[in-house]
Amino acid sequence: MNLMQTQMAPPASVHNALDTIAYAIGESAIGDILAARSDIGVCAILIGSDADTLEQDLANRFPGKVLVEDEATLRDDLAAIARFIETPGAGLDLRLDMRHGTPFQQRVWDVLRAIPCGATITYTAVARRLGQPNGARAVATACAANAIALGIPCHRVVRADGTLSGYRWGIERKRALLDKEAGR
Repeated sequence: MNLMQTQMAPPASVHNALDTIAYAIGESAIGDILAARSDIGVCAILIGSDADTLEQDLANRFPGKVLVEDEATLRDDLAAIARFIETPGAGLDLRLDMRHGTPFQQRVWDVLRAIPCGATITYTAVARRLGQPNGARAVATACAANAIALGIPCHRVVRADGTLSGYRWGIERKRALLDKEAGR
């Protein structure tokens, strides 16, 4: 059963485009990936082990939105994401919709997007760049709220001692992404 069909009452054509998010699920080297797109750009890249969990995560992140499965619209985005996972040095050039965060989260995400592929940064260093030297926990919370995995590379943020800490999509995926970016 497609979970999203149970949440869509009238057809998408009845709704304002701003209320509609198209999504599709594909496969990658680190698990299933869900890409979702608003009228502005990619608003979610979620990583997981099964489609139902990914669809529920999307629904939880965008309450009140009409979610429409649309593989044709997202085919190129899914291909770009899978390519990035395999060859991160090539970059991930997707137009992003980052409206779904607080102003502080958006500032954190902007800093994360400036971290070069293959590099890491600490939560404290991000907080300092934002002028909040004691804000490492707030930075970690902003990373956890990130719905656009890889597009907003929160996997590049590490503890002060350089070790890996929590990653919404699993520490093993974080390690795999960082190893791939470092050419290991």
